[in-house]
Amino acid sequence: MIKILYLVPNLSDPAVARRVAMLTLGGAEVEIAGFRRSDAPAADLPLDRVVELDITHDSRMLQRLLATLKARYRVREWGRDFSRPDVIVARNLEMLAIAHGLAQLWPTPPALVYECLDIHRMMLRQDGIGRAMRAVEQRLLQPTSLLLTSSPAFLTHYFDKQGAPPATLVENKVFATGHDGVGRNPALSGRDSPIRVGWFGALRCAKSLAALDAVSRTLAGEVEVVLRGRPALVEFEDFYGTTNAASHLSYAGTYRYPDDLAAIYSDVHFVWAIDFFEEGQNSSWLLPNRLYEGCLNGAIPIALAGTETAAFIERLGIGVVIPDIAEKTLLELFSSMTPELVREHAIKVGAQDKRRFRCDAAECVALVGQLARLAGVKPELEIAA
Repeated sequence: MIKILYLVPNLSDPAVARRVAMLTLGGAEVEIAGFRRSDAPAADLPLDRVVELDITHDSRMLQRLLATLKARYRVREWGRDFSRPDVIVARNLEMLAIAHGLAQLWPTPPALVYECLDIHRMMLRQDGIGRAMRAVEQRLLQPTSLLLTSSPAFLTHYFDKQGAPPATLVENKVFATGHDGVGRNPALSGRDSPIRVGWFGALRCAKSLAALDAVSRTLAGEVEVVLRGRPALVEFEDFYGTTNAASHLSYAGTYRYPDDLAAIYSDVHFVWAIDFFEEGQNSSWLLPNRLYEGCLNGAIPIALAGTETAAFIERLGIGVVIPDIAEKTLLELFSSMTPELVREHAIKVGAQDKRRFRCDAAECVALVGQLARLAGVKPELEIAA
């Protein structure tokens, strides 16, 4: 059985727990080390060994840098808790820096894998800081055997220019073992009016909030918008003030993944898959979780022209692509959505192969098999798969 040591920047991140579950389902033995965010509880992961390196703070880059340097300096102390892994998977750049030091603890260094699912704005700066960060990344990538990333646009717009190692695409598909049921667009059950739009997940785009609030006010009940998830409050002038005062837009709190997905997406006709958080850069290149969650459960995606999300739904022949989110554009969009047209869009989404949006056991086995081959280890589940 392949042994994987997973280094992560946030032990309590639900996405980390999902990746651990994927690797375990694929046939790997997983151990983990990483930081914990100050506002998060201690990690509750079903693993024999979980090592917390330090506590870090969200949006405090200097503090996180110092914590990374400290963990890198002390690697011989905490690294003794682990026997030699076959592969070290480092999630994000700071963990790759730590992985380099950790790999030197053993006479035969483990294979290094870099998992990068977002391109931070600092990496894209065109000043001395940005150039320095990219140089550091290039240096750390040299002995790395494999890159795991979630969108082809990250490769074409960034990593191909960085001289990255061979890459494998691991999309943000829904990973929900034991939850085989999926949702259904309400239009297919005759619930046509009002049109309901869902914006779920990481809520961090002030432009989207303003646009959805404005169009729902203007249409005065013809369109209702519901928000669910965790708002990044520092990105909004007054998130709760705006949502509480809105006439036809509401914030319904957080939701349980994957338990609530079918129910919350079955309650909306459209999923808002637009984000201007890092406009023209990361936001244009990513394929967000809500895209896969929504499409799996029948919601019609709305995407912005020129983004990877728009290219994704255009390849599948589903959803709606708009040139901008100006109020005039959104008014025209929703005013044109007759019940018949909404049902037509919903039928196209519902007809898609669910494997396009949901990660199954075979994909987990394939991923672990690829990691095993990097280390020259025979993947136990490859034959069974």
